[in-house]
Amino acid sequence: MEKTLMHTCCAPCSVSCIAQLRSEGIEPVAYWYNPNIHPYQEYTARRDTLMGYAPSVHMELIVQEDYGLRDFCRAVVDDLDHRCGKCYAWRLDQTARYAAEHGFASFTSTLFISPYQNHELLRQTAERAAARYGVAFLYRDFRPGFRDGQTKARELGFYMQKYCGCVFSEAERYQKKILRDLSEPEKHIVP
Repeated sequence: MEKTLMHTCCAPCSVSCIAQLRSEGIEPVAYWYNPNIHPYQEYTARRDTLMGYAPSVHMELIVQEDYGLRDFCRAVVDDLDHRCGKCYAWRLDQTARYAAEHGFASFTSTLFISPYQNHELLRQTAERAAARYGVAFLYRDFRPGFRDGQTKARELGFYMQKYCGCVFSEAERYQKKILRDLSEPEKHIVP
């Protein structure tokens, strides 16, 4: 069976990706490399959920620890509006490098399941990383399996995150609530 190194952002996003690849005769090897995820409690919750799930589906898992808050912030702070592209490049570049250095013929990512990510930018970024390291990028649009995968993840009792992972996306999540609260102060002021 052909193996591919599958950059994995979290267990919930991996569920449908694993099923689709295996249905094609491709065995994914999960690769945890996510220095963008913050705070540390979020990082460990996602990592540990994946570490518990991988053995249950007989999937090999490679964990590359790198809680990179400072490095991530330095990399994106000058252009927060385009941070996602930098984040994609950081993770997919490392995945392609690892794949090439460890004899994998190809790599892919669970990021391709999310309807919330910039799919075309992800694809272009992965293709550049593949060319840079001389390893094939196994492109799959996993998005059709997103809802089913999320449902299955809930049934399995997985930790389900509420934002993409970076501290800035978490702030944006709360910023919407803050703006709502400011528009209706009478509902939120304690006498």
